[in-house]
Amino acid sequence: MRDYAATGAPPESLSVGNSSDVVMARQLVRTLAQRTGLSLVHQTKLVTAASELGRNMLIHGGGGIVRAATVDDAGRTGVYVEFEDRGPGIADIELALTDGWTSGDGMGLGLSGARRLVDEFGIESGPDGTTVRIVKWGR
Repeated sequence: MRDYAATGAPPESLSVGNSSDVVMARQLVRTLAQRTGLSLVHQTKLVTAASELGRNMLIHGGGGIVRAATVDDAGRTGVYVEFEDRGPGIADIELALTDGWTSGDGMGLGLSGARRLVDEFGIESGPDGTTVRIVKWGR
C-alpha cells in the first residue's frame, strides 16, 4: 500500500492509551471523512474500521499513535489513517487476517473486518510493534 502520510498536509496525531482516546480517534476520523465529502455509508465504514483498529492497538499493542489526514490521488479524495503501536507484534499476520480467528475473547472480526470496510489496507508487524494503514476513498 502506498504511504499517503508522506504526501499532502501533515496528518493529525493522537496518542491512544485508553478507551476514551479510541473515541477521540474515531471522532477525528469522522470529522475528516465529513470534510472530504464521504457519503454517510463510507463514513460509517471508515469509522467502524478505525474503531476496531484503535481498540486492537490498545488491547494488543498497549496503545500507540493514530495519525489521520485527508488525501488526494488521481482526482480522488479520501481519508488516510495510520495506527502505530510498540507492542509485541503479530506473529502470523495471515492467520490474524483470517475471518473467525481470535487471539482472545473477541469474535475474530477485528483485522479482517476492518480490511473489508476500507479501500486500501496495509499492515507491517515485527517484535517492536505493528503499523496498520488504511484509506477510504470518496469521490
